Amino acid sequence: MSDVFIFDTSIFIDQLRTGRHTNRIQALKGLVRTSAVVLAELWRGASTPADHKFLNTLQKNHPVLLPSLGNWIESGRILSKLRALKGFSPEKLHALHFDVLIALTTRNYGARLVTSNRADFELIASYCQLRHEVWA
Repeated sequence: MSDVFIFDTSIFIDQLRTGRHTNRIQALKGLVRTSAVVLAELWRGASTPADHKFLNTLQKNHPVLLPSLGNWIESGRILSKLRALKGFSPEKLHALHFDVLIALTTRNYGARLVTSNRADFELIASYCQLRHEVWA
């Protein structure tokens, strides 16, 4: 069985801005899937025809995985724990919510998350089992 990889928003942004992940992306041995949450984040920031073309191609070429109802509920529970244990502000919890959903969706499908957002995803991984790797 092949590994399944989901790229976090941070990897796409890094790649579009700098191209620094090209060799690693090309060397991956496995299937690439896209998180619906990542697509939403990318569309939120898309402002040029080139951005739109990239996102349409991404969606067309890689199956899109959705968070389940259970993922949504678990994300709220994790964020509640983070509020209670870390004292995070509502703004920080809001900023983390999509990352928690990306992590839970990745776990749901037995995939590996690839991110350059070390701090947030290592924090999230301490509250839910997550296979991930950080690309600097």
